[in-house]
Amino acid sequence: MDSTPTTGPAAAPPTAVCFRHPGRESYIRCTRCDRYACPDCRRDAAVGYQCVECVKGAARSARPTVTRFGGRAAALPVLTWTLIVLNVLAYLAELAGPGIVDRFSALGQSVVGPDGGYYTVDAPYLPAGYHAVGIAHGEWYRLITSAFLHLPPTQGLFGIAHIAVNMYWVWLLGRVLEGWLGRVRFLGLYLVSALGGAVMEYVLAPDQPAIGASGAVFGLTGAYVVMARRIRHDPLDSGRLLGGSLVWLVVSAGFTSWQGHLGGLLAGAAVGAVLALAPNRSPRGRSAVQAAGTVGVALVLVAAVALKTSDLLMNTPWS
Repeated sequence: MDSTPTTGPAAAPPTAVCFRHPGRESYIRCTRCDRYACPDCRRDAAVGYQCVECVKGAARSARPTVTRFGGRAAALPVLTWTLIVLNVLAYLAELAGPGIVDRFSALGQSVVGPDGGYYTVDAPYLPAGYHAVGIAHGEWYRLITSAFLHLPPTQGLFGIAHIAVNMYWVWLLGRVLEGWLGRVRFLGLYLVSALGGAVMEYVLAPDQPAIGASGAVFGLTGAYVVMARRIRHDPLDSGRLLGGSLVWLVVSAGFTSWQGHLGGLLAGAAVGAVLALAPNRSPRGRSAVQAAGTVGVALVLVAAVALKTSDLLMNTPWS
């Protein structure tokens, strides 16, 4: 007699669970690695979903977007806003401590008396209680700190307009140049331009204290003109910018530091030319040329400071 084998209930298929959370059921697979992923561990993709690990891996392997001049592209002009904030914070610090302007302005050399006032001393030595201050006497930081200070409100309307106008131009030029250069190159341009303005002031008028971001602003203008002509893209009208800057350079000679404006313009144009004209045979080679050229302009400015310092100390009787 034939016997028919009896069969029990069918075995249940194994439960699909998230590869990161074994306690969570999931029946959706990553389109790249084919692992199951729960809603917290997957992301929408062009086709289906990808797990978070594959998304991270793709982000690490993706090549960053490069700007026209070799920098890393940034969606927002973060550095431009940071520079504006730093200038505003420095201005607030001036209001809290008025002595900050005297301490950090671009002063070449002077003598401070016991009362804190500035004096001219013709004697071969300094009287007791008097001491020398300024860039020529080791205070080189003034070359940069002066670019973040502005005239206080006690100077009348022009005092407030000083920082307002400068920050407007930093915003106007900075958001374009930061987009073209990336943050690192833009920061180098800004600082070397500021240094160029302070150095020209020091070389031509060492006894005249100066403050303001005007040197940096003129430097950004010079760089913008060079680079806009290079790429034939000119959203801010470089001819109008340069013409207006030169007119202001002449008009302002009677009441502002034209030396700082001129120095910033020349330094910024020089750095802009380096950044714009560096050969583009390879990304690393281009970056190396741009870095070397920017540092070279800064070294020329440092050499000018050293020569002027030597001249001042040799011709100052009490030094």
